[in-house]
Amino acid sequence: MQIRQVLSLSSLAAAAVLTCASAVAAFPEKAITIVVPTAAGGANDAMARVIGQAMSVSLKQPVIVDNKAGANGAIASEFVMRAPADGYTLMLGYIATHAMNPALQKLRYDPVKDFEPVGMVGSSATLMVVSPSVKANNAKELVAYIKANPNQVSYASAGNGTAPHFAAEMFKLSTGTTMLHVPYKGSAPAVTDTIGGQTQVMFPSLFTAIPYVKGGKLKAIGVAGSKRSHLMPDVPTLKEQGIDNVDVSQWYAIFAPAKTPKAVVDQLNKALNEALADKTVIKKLEDHGAEVETMSTEQMRTFVQQEQVKWKKVVQAAKLTAD
Repeated sequence: MQIRQVLSLSSLAAAAVLTCASAVAAFPEKAITIVVPTAAGGANDAMARVIGQAMSVSLKQPVIVDNKAGANGAIASEFVMRAPADGYTLMLGYIATHAMNPALQKLRYDPVKDFEPVGMVGSSATLMVVSPSVKANNAKELVAYIKANPNQVSYASAGNGTAPHFAAEMFKLSTGTTMLHVPYKGSAPAVTDTIGGQTQVMFPSLFTAIPYVKGGKLKAIGVAGSKRSHLMPDVPTLKEQGIDNVDVSQWYAIFAPAKTPKAVVDQLNKALNEALADKTVIKKLEDHGAEVETMSTEQMRTFVQQEQVKWKKVVQAAKLTAD
């Protein structure tokens, strides 16, 4: 009887392995969803739609974008973390969800242990912008304006622990200024209120800001990065204007739940990199200020680990809090 039971269990185990292998070999057999941690209309949403459409060609299946904004990206991160590890639910993670916010506060997900990196998408410089109503056209004038209007200037962010939040706090430290922080659920509503003057200052990604700057709805003050953008060559960096230590490059990447089969992750990485090699995709992203960058899954894992260390040091040095 025991021998029969052992044989029966062995048969079941073998059948399960074969079934799993068969499922991996047939991947993908249905639509794939990319979960975006911010509201529709922002940079993350636009980037996911460009990438998803291109990946669907290679994968021969629809790629759907699902926005799950809230809790500074934690809602989307936890949703993907708990999703079946089969490659059909992915996430467009970025510097906030997988580096800054985890460095700022304890979360219910681990950006390294709970995800399989699929690959890097690209990066975008951070741009300091102001509402058209603000009487300042460069960093020196803005600092003077903020100091001349104590407790009256506020800055918008896409939420606590996001790049706009970190960049603004670093700016305050470097200039000795004080601004009220108004966090939003994503960059889209934050930009809208900055345009309308409800908030006066913001540090969105170039990807998010450039259409509004070119349209005259926002004024560009300076690039919070190491170099000027070729898309806006007349806008100097903050460093050029005498403001150091405000260098924030926002990166974007695709992640799958932890324990997603390596063969599936490798196939997704291949589809992603093929999409990023498409000249049409490159142009769409570059037109919005994002530079395409590709990585292998292992390079991406190492990169996320390094980002954790980097931004934890910034949090400690700047004494940042989630409040």
